[in-house]
Amino acid sequence: MRSPIDLTHRADEVAPLLLGWVLRRGEVALRLTEVEAYLGLDDPASHAYRGPRGRAATMFRAPGCLYVYLSYGVHRMANIVCSPAGSASAVLLRAGEVVAGVEIARHRRGRDEEPANHPVARLASGPGNLGAVLGLDLADDGARLGVEFSLEPGDSPSRTVMVGPRTGISHAVDWPLRFWLADEPSVSPYRRSPRASRPAEDRL
Repeated sequence: MRSPIDLTHRADEVAPLLLGWVLRRGEVALRLTEVEAYLGLDDPASHAYRGPRGRAATMFRAPGCLYVYLSYGVHRMANIVCSPAGSASAVLLRAGEVVAGVEIARHRRGRDEEPANHPVARLASGPGNLGAVLGLDLADDGARLGVEFSLEPGDSPSRTVMVGPRTGISHAVDWPLRFWLADEPSVSPYRRSPRASRPAEDRL
């Protein structure tokens, strides 16, 4: 049995430890394969960079909360809040392997196209797809792990943990805060934002 993850640490410490753990909601469970760390007030790419206002207020809550927000008006993204309350450090869940509830996951992904067209390995690839598979709603913002959502030990990561820059952001783009398991087909592709700031402006 793997030791519980101490969510009171900073997101860049917690993020790689989450790899291989299983996030469960009802009958659907995902083994996490890709995550990104966001460092609150110290991180210009974080929603919390300008303080506890608007949607970012949830990030300032106690560790173990879910921060759920709407991206591009369509995708519901899930983050696990960590660090002591007020730090606003959180881990974005970018990808996972569906290990339970595959047919439910297919149905949730198949609203706009034939569900059978989604390979199992790609059902929860990318944070928007992961949110869809879990059936996330904005009402889930602030939910605590251990109630409707649970984080359970999975197999210890047998593959190498890779580290690289976060994807699709326009600030602090070269900070090495994206973590993923090597050779996992569920991991999403890296995409550098065309609006990304120059490397000289990015310092961890």
